[in-house]
Amino acid sequence: METFFMYGRYSPAAIKGISAGRTSRANAIVRKHKGVVKSIYALLGEHDLVIIATFPGVEQAMAASIALSKATGIGFSTSVAVPVERFDRLAGRA
Repeated sequence: METFFMYGRYSPAAIKGISAGRTSRANAIVRKHKGVVKSIYALLGEHDLVIIATFPGVEQAMAASIALSKATGIGFSTSVAVPVERFDRLAGRA
């Protein structure tokens, strides 16, 4: 399983839909795409929220990102996260 950071930006309509119920539905969407939500944080600044989740691969993360945007009106930018130890090994081989 790979870790992904899914950064969200609220649209004006998405702000009106903020609720614990929508958060539960978002968790269900991630699970539907074979993911596991590790944590969700509200943010200040460039992004309004971040979902940290694991998925088997990029295709599942991409599908979940699109499904979340469709269901919530929140625009997501999704990035894979590589543990620094793994990154150090990769960099050492470069």
